[in-house]
Amino acid sequence: MSELAPASARLSERARVLIFCILSLGQLIALLDIQIVAGALGPIQAGLSAGPDEVAWVQTAYLMAEIVMIPLAAFLARAFSTRWLFVGSAALFTVSSLMCGLAWDLETMIVFRALQGFTGGAMIPTVFAMGYALFEGRLRERMTAMVGLLSTLAPTLGPSIGGFITDISDWRWLFFINIGPGLLIVCVLPLLGKVDEARPELLRRIDWVHVGSLALFLGGLQYVLEEGPRHEWLGDVGVATAAWLTIVAAVVFLERSFNSANPVVRLTPLRRPTFALACLLNLVIGFGLYATIYLTPVFLGQVRHYTSLQIGGVVLVSGFFMAVGAPIAMRLSALLGGRAVIGIGFTLFAVFLWMYSAITPQWGFGELFWPQVVRGLAILMCIFPAIAMALGGVPQSELHNASGLFNLMRNLGGAIGIAVVNTWLIDFGRWHGLRIREGLGQAAEEAVVNLGVIAAREGADPAAALGAVQDLLAREAATMAFADVFRLMAWVFVATLLIVPFCKVPPSPGAEEAGTVH
Repeated sequence: MSELAPASARLSERARVLIFCILSLGQLIALLDIQIVAGALGPIQAGLSAGPDEVAWVQTAYLMAEIVMIPLAAFLARAFSTRWLFVGSAALFTVSSLMCGLAWDLETMIVFRALQGFTGGAMIPTVFAMGYALFEGRLRERMTAMVGLLSTLAPTLGPSIGGFITDISDWRWLFFINIGPGLLIVCVLPLLGKVDEARPELLRRIDWVHVGSLALFLGGLQYVLEEGPRHEWLGDVGVATAAWLTIVAAVVFLERSFNSANPVVRLTPLRRPTFALACLLNLVIGFGLYATIYLTPVFLGQVRHYTSLQIGGVVLVSGFFMAVGAPIAMRLSALLGGRAVIGIGFTLFAVFLWMYSAITPQWGFGELFWPQVVRGLAILMCIFPAIAMALGGVPQSELHNASGLFNLMRNLGGAIGIAVVNTWLIDFGRWHGLRIREGLGQAAEEAVVNLGVIAAREGADPAAALGAVQDLLAREAATMAFADVFRLMAWVFVATLLIVPFCKVPPSPGAEEAGTVH
């Protein structure tokens, strides 16, 4: 980030805190909108007269555009300055949110959601960079904890908030609620002072091949990961074509990253082993964070037939304990060191997933309560030291690049996680369903006779009773598939613990006071 330190040095501490809070508000609404539509796709589908497969693009369009913008934000921040990039992004995000709420058909909704995701993607990594650029010592630690909390809490609560809003009002208010915060950012941020200098000359030397390959690479990858589970992966012509284009674009992107005179995305932070390991940790964190956000509502909706409001009540437990976990993670980092806290966090997340692997069709709020508590406490212990590990010690000139790459890895982890668990659910569900049918097939005649007797005794139609039994068996197969998925995810987090001894986390400002030696 060019000229960051001299420009920000002229700001008072109060101005820096206000700037950071305004930027965090932008990050919050951008992250909320990733998942806020997840619990309201049904009403949106009905309101726009769309099909079940078509309405999924309301979420996919946002994710594809956002994941492209996140690494681009570093270049645009240097060209326009952080302040004006954020103000412009917030303004376009507000306008696109308004237009999403006013959308008259699916096509216009997809266009405006893509614009919303693209502009929201610029606000997410900027906050991480500013937390390290504007503050030192204890204040930096607090701001880092706040960023970590927002980056995990917002996606977690998105489906709950979306379901609540849809339940008490109209789905269009999912987008209208962004207008107030967006206008606040646009009006207030320009008055608080600048934190860096603009370099508009960079725009005249932009490498458009690099930009195009980046967009095709990340956008295509997101498309493949979103559509693959629904269309048998490479068995579908569209998914296979997108996969090949993604591979070609990735090769071109990497070539331009290393050989371009003015690359839009600089990979130089990855030369630091500590930063590369932090990105790997963040990839796994994104995998666990977004996959569990996805799986819990799907289980409660498909197996327990919970409403959006009931699902929100279950997920809120995790959100509450995430807020509780932030100061605990800070304190433990000071007492034990970041490496130990990462180990504790990943271990607890594996424990949470293993607890979930005992899931049955009868599980509801009570059974899910303690696993949600463990999840909420664990995730901050994972992300907080990982942020310090990634951005601690990074030169001011590379903070935006490092933040963009670090956030990109979390979002990629989420995209990969949702695609993988979707595929596992389908495969395991089929396998368990087949095994159940094979088991019944050994005594099928006796089962049919018994079913007829029971139905006659209850005065029910045997065909209806048979349908109810089939539904019951399908529910059992689905539940066993969920249990297998959670068990496999737990092993992913256990395996990640193998790299924890190699992590070098900068000591927290409170470490010396606590007498800790890292």
